[in-house]
Amino acid sequence: MNTKINFAGIEMKNPVTVASGTFGYGREFSNFFDLSELGGIITKGTSLKPRSGNKPSRVCETASGMLNSIGLQNPGVEYFAQNDLPFLKKFDTAIIVNACGSSIDEYVELCKILNTLDIDGVELNLSCPNVKAGCMAFGNTYEGVKQVTSEVRKVLDKPLIVKLTPNVTDIASIAKAVEDAGGDGVSLINTLLGMKIDIDKKRPVLANNTGGLSGPAIKPVAVRMVYQVAQAVNIPVLGMGGIINGEDAIEFILAGANAISIGAGNFINPYTSVDTVKGIENYMKKYNIEDINSIVGTVQMN
Repeated sequence: MNTKINFAGIEMKNPVTVASGTFGYGREFSNFFDLSELGGIITKGTSLKPRSGNKPSRVCETASGMLNSIGLQNPGVEYFAQNDLPFLKKFDTAIIVNACGSSIDEYVELCKILNTLDIDGVELNLSCPNVKAGCMAFGNTYEGVKQVTSEVRKVLDKPLIVKLTPNVTDIASIAKAVEDAGGDGVSLINTLLGMKIDIDKKRPVLANNTGGLSGPAIKPVAVRMVYQVAQAVNIPVLGMGGIINGEDAIEFILAGANAISIGAGNFINPYTSVDTVKGIENYMKKYNIEDINSIVGTVQMN
């Protein structure tokens, strides 16, 4: 029974990764299980310089999900290279750095540095709805995505995955921009833009007013978008959005995802990602599937 995959040139022992922003740099979760059990770790969004993020409150619960408006708080790429990367290299798992910026020049300078590090790939974050200075402006048009991806491609030799925002009218055309610009893969979906109001205070719960909705509530939207994108491009798709078990993961794989990411599920149960690996294996045993790659995109539409 083979669970190994090659995603955009990145070898993984299984198709389960953890989504950026929900796993930090792995230290906290390493207290619960061996990170080597994962196919890959996608780091918290990392920028050229340290970011303090948005003011609190920054997280709140919703029905079947959560809203967050962290604002890409992180210590910067220099700190990551000196402190977090050596820790991650202790484990036998792919390391993919989520890269964020507020200008094309910033993305390019960051990826020049990442290109020199001992990592397996870069996930370009063009889809965060919480940073007013740039990400949404790049991520919601074909030309914007193509321009950033093209410029980063010139300086990055490592596998380049671009994370897509769902807050667009035509997700397939946005994914096509990545392919046209030389990207090696796409990941989707990032969070849906949402709001929660405190009816007693008559004010939004989040200090930033709006935030990104994640968790099981968004899974049907994510599955639909993964299917649409898989039909539109020839580069691999990393699917995410509300996955909390093996059955959810298989749903994404059948829709066309070559690999999957666990996001908000990590907050519900720290073992969600490794339990999902086992869930995929159990499904393969149940249906005598010898190779996980053989069922990618095999959903039979009505």
